[in-house]
Amino acid sequence: MIEAPIKTVHAVCPHDCPDTCSMLIAVDTLTGRAVKVAGDPDHPITRGFLCVKVNNYLDWTYNEKRVLSPQRRVGPKGPGARWERISWDEALATVAARIEATIAEYGAEAVLPYSYSGTLGTLGFGSMSERVWNKMGASRLARTICSAAGAAGYTATLGRAGGTDPEAFPDARLILVWGSNPVTSHVHLVPFLDEARRHSAMLIVIDPRRTRTARRADWHIQPRPGSDAALALAMMQVIVAEGLHDRDWIAAHTLGFEHFQERLQDYTPEQVAPITGLDPQTIRELARLYATCQPAAIRINYGLQRHTNGGMMVRTVACLPALVGAWKHPSGGMLLSTSAEVPFNMEALTRPDLLTGRAPRTINMIQLGEALTDPTLTPPVKLLFIYNADPANSNPDSAMTRAGLARDDLFTVVHDPFFTDTASYADILLPSTTQLEHLDLHKAYGHYYVSLNQPAIAPMGESVSNTELFRRLAAALGYDDACFRDSDEALVDQALASDDPRLAGITREALMARGWMRLNLPGTPHHPHADGHFPTPSGKVEFYSQQLAAAGFDPLPVHVPLVEGPETAGLYKRFPIQLVTPSAHHFLSSSFGAVLRLAHLEHRPTIELHPDDAAPRGIRTGDRCRVWNARGECQLYALVDATLVRPGVAMSPMNWWGSLVPGGLNANATTSQREADMGHGATFYTNLVEVARLDA
Repeated sequence: MIEAPIKTVHAVCPHDCPDTCSMLIAVDTLTGRAVKVAGDPDHPITRGFLCVKVNNYLDWTYNEKRVLSPQRRVGPKGPGARWERISWDEALATVAARIEATIAEYGAEAVLPYSYSGTLGTLGFGSMSERVWNKMGASRLARTICSAAGAAGYTATLGRAGGTDPEAFPDARLILVWGSNPVTSHVHLVPFLDEARRHSAMLIVIDPRRTRTARRADWHIQPRPGSDAALALAMMQVIVAEGLHDRDWIAAHTLGFEHFQERLQDYTPEQVAPITGLDPQTIRELARLYATCQPAAIRINYGLQRHTNGGMMVRTVACLPALVGAWKHPSGGMLLSTSAEVPFNMEALTRPDLLTGRAPRTINMIQLGEALTDPTLTPPVKLLFIYNADPANSNPDSAMTRAGLARDDLFTVVHDPFFTDTASYADILLPSTTQLEHLDLHKAYGHYYVSLNQPAIAPMGESVSNTELFRRLAAALGYDDACFRDSDEALVDQALASDDPRLAGITREALMARGWMRLNLPGTPHHPHADGHFPTPSGKVEFYSQQLAAAGFDPLPVHVPLVEGPETAGLYKRFPIQLVTPSAHHFLSSSFGAVLRLAHLEHRPTIELHPDDAAPRGIRTGDRCRVWNARGECQLYALVDATLVRPGVAMSPMNWWGSLVPGGLNANATTSQREADMGHGATFYTNLVEVARLDA
């Protein structure tokens, strides 16, 4: 028997994760079918392995829930929607006609594009699509649902959301993983953490939940959700009071230390203990370890900032490395994101000049439910175009979001690979390719490599990429500018067309040959701020921020109580459980919900409770529970364990498809559309609920 010849194609994981893994796709050249997905062993970060989610990527691509042709909904919107197949010509003509009619009656701002990180490919995330919306003058979407508050707080302190090279972590003596769970959501950092520990580094995890990462740590510290700024301030109070700070580095490279030192007097460990729920001695020991075990690195991610005080919390934690001079060392400092170092030519891709001076209104994506149900919004949103997103499951206050999606007078287009819960509200559903079926260019926010995803297989059925969809839509709308005919190869070239030395030598041709290339940064590992300069207005780390003062914030780091939390007495009495909804291990937001193998591994939607909270409610592990507040309710299965969460705190891994769980809604039925303190970010984790047993 002759084995089929196999070719190997370089690809990139497109999902919303810091790792942006380099993948190798084995394709049977006789059938054109992908037969294996593996991590690239030569990539310095991927190192030959993939996460449990992407290991099952063939189940994602070859999935019975794939949308393989354009569909028109017949019958009511919502769960159980029924469809009839139509041609691409009919679909595009229908969509174009509705867009033109909407603009004629209400104006272009009545059209709202809604998209986010279903793919983080530079082309698919926003290139040809942005050209179409700019030409049209449609409403803008503030893409704030993930990282906006933390990026704003971090930037206010350090100038941009860059940080320590992950490849430097093995040389650290102490690593604080703060509000992050790399084993689930940054797994390719874990080998670097393990290598550091083999070199005798200490790993400390600060997280309200005993995560998979916390179980591997030398020390796990569990503060109350939303109290991280108070904890960081108390640590810094100890460091300064005991003379453990780096006076010379502070004098040369920071601004406002004298004012900051005065502020710290209000945050002794004894004063902070009731806020954080931590023993004062725990705070002192943590502070001393951090100050004396240099170089020390801090890895934060975006969970920390999903609170009403999230921007200020990240801003405050970001002051710690400056206090002890950790930035002096390549393996010291802090990592939030590396993407700020990637200077793709986004203006060439998105073409803001097509707006021709117009400034359309902006709608915050986390408030989609409010925007769709607000009778005073002028003009109303009459046409919604969704791609790279599943707001029915992923948005806060999902009951209101779904109520808006269900409006009879709202025309909705969805472009997606799957019949998602959001797709059930569409009038027209268009089939999208997966990552194995199109070309795209990728940067990362967890390392310093640029990658090119090359198509491994032909598009399934009649599916098309985001770029091809918007090329076709532009033609249907009569947009005849030459830029709407640019190929994907041309778009990649335009993104890389830059005089910035960090992209020198990085071309499409070079990326096609190798798959990935490192940015041209000094040193491997890269040592950011080696010269002590920071891209803030002062050129220094800003303990005191005039920018924040001008925007109405406290210019100094401060603990701000949560809008919903133990310090809001009346509400806390009615809803005494702080519910936090971190990433599920086997899903990525709502992506991979269609992969039954992963749904079985995730088992069922749970709520983790401490026995002190479960016992008085008569709840035992396995019981189905009602979880509710004034916004809505969902049904989750109890997991009672004293080691997972502290009393008064509950955890529910996020974004199960509502259609797969009891009651039809996930935990986002209880979360708020309220904005965070900075960046208009989301506040998923500032969420008080009550829990009751439904049945055993």
